[in-house]
Amino acid sequence: MHCNSEPLKAVLDDIFSVSERILTDRRAQLQPQEMGTVTYLGNGIARAVGLPRVQSSELVRFPGDRLGMAFNLDPQEVGIILLDESEGLKAGCEVYRTGRVLEATVGEGLLGRVVDATGRPLDNRGTVATIEKRPIEREAPAIIDRAPVTVPLQTGIKAIDALIPIGRGQRELILGDRQTGKTAIALDTILNQKDRDVICVYCAIGQRSSAVAKLIADLRERRAMDYCIVVVAGGEMPPGLQYITPYAATTMAEYFTERGRDVLIVYDDLIQHARAYRELSLLLRRPPGREAFPGDIFYIHARLLERSTHLRPELGGGSLTALPIVETEAQNLSAYIPTNLVSITDGQIYLTPDLFQKGILPAIDIGRSVSRVGGKTQLPAYRSVAGDLRLSYSQFEELEAFSRFGTKLDDATRQTLARGQRVREVLKQNQYEPIPVAEQIAVLLAVTQGCFDRLSLDEIGTAQQAFRRAIVERCPEICRRIERGEPLSPDDRQVLLTLSEGTP
Repeated sequence: MHCNSEPLKAVLDDIFSVSERILTDRRAQLQPQEMGTVTYLGNGIARAVGLPRVQSSELVRFPGDRLGMAFNLDPQEVGIILLDESEGLKAGCEVYRTGRVLEATVGEGLLGRVVDATGRPLDNRGTVATIEKRPIEREAPAIIDRAPVTVPLQTGIKAIDALIPIGRGQRELILGDRQTGKTAIALDTILNQKDRDVICVYCAIGQRSSAVAKLIADLRERRAMDYCIVVVAGGEMPPGLQYITPYAATTMAEYFTERGRDVLIVYDDLIQHARAYRELSLLLRRPPGREAFPGDIFYIHARLLERSTHLRPELGGGSLTALPIVETEAQNLSAYIPTNLVSITDGQIYLTPDLFQKGILPAIDIGRSVSRVGGKTQLPAYRSVAGDLRLSYSQFEELEAFSRFGTKLDDATRQTLARGQRVREVLKQNQYEPIPVAEQIAVLLAVTQGCFDRLSLDEIGTAQQAFRRAIVERCPEICRRIERGEPLSPDDRQVLLTLSEGTP
């Protein structure tokens, strides 16, 4: 009688890891604790003396079970960032070493929960049902452990899946001014992973509590929390907690990746993370650089995003896809932090307030957005439909700007403008309405082949809905072939075009 050794090995590894953790904690309890004294208490930081053997990133404990992390190891004192509120603490109080680096709770018990960086629940649903912990700071997988990005991560948004595709294991930056729909794109992407066996981690950094509460309510209303973990460090929380949160969320995600699962993590947003780190650094008297950010600001984001990858099959084959979000000011793409993140990631989705104000949603600027990896993962049917769509759409936008000068246009130019306007109308999409792959491809095929040219712009939305319903009802086999990754055959194209022409 033979048994599968892989699940047994995974169980034994888990038992060994938990046992080792318990033994480490017991040794730490038996050893005499090293105690120091707080000499200064500031906004989110403390300085202490008397901890000669404390390690970098070691967890320390204050009276009242408040936590901190050793950050600056200076010869005369230790700089500590506070992970809890400082009420009740003062200069002269005691601080104790714990003997272990800062860790995050990991495991299946986190699914469906709202927690902070240390794993403490924030949803009033009791303690988290898991006992395993891992350091929040972990080395990124080596190059030799990484596999090519080959599988698409479908967002359900036509403009992204067709023109700026994302692959599982990719790092795609979402950036734009405030209130342009950055979080909405990330939320729709999470909702589209339902029934796709993708774990989603949403990491809120420095966001308003009301905005985070609304997002959690949306996830619960649409039954997406079953495969989600929400890690929160609100704007009212200490800057130290905001700084460690994305690293802790990544550790939680890596637990599933190392078990062969596909994971999506959203960092919302990293400009707040950079500001929290700048605040801590200035309070701890680290030398300021450009815009008062410390010199290692690039490194703190690079070592975070480098942990996203697609692992080789012999290492489980799991993937961690990152969607970092960053806010720009006055459409300044060349600002310090956005520029850093553009250079770290594998592409960017840029949202502009100009399109948002015109009601063109999602407000994605196709010309300034790019995916440097996802095109290789795109389904063959997309390539046959959207191959020239990006170029023709960019040309349409330039031609539209030129036509505003009142120049007389020939018939071919007017036809190009009319076709481009219909393509833009088709690319519009409401929030909370992700569209399946087959329906996206069929609609894009119809509009690029001129099947909607006979319709006015106001009729495009109604016609698109009717066409999508007809595809599902009359062409289920074509839909299945597209979703399986088969190319669109000439016969399939003809069937879809004929169906679109007959749709009112």
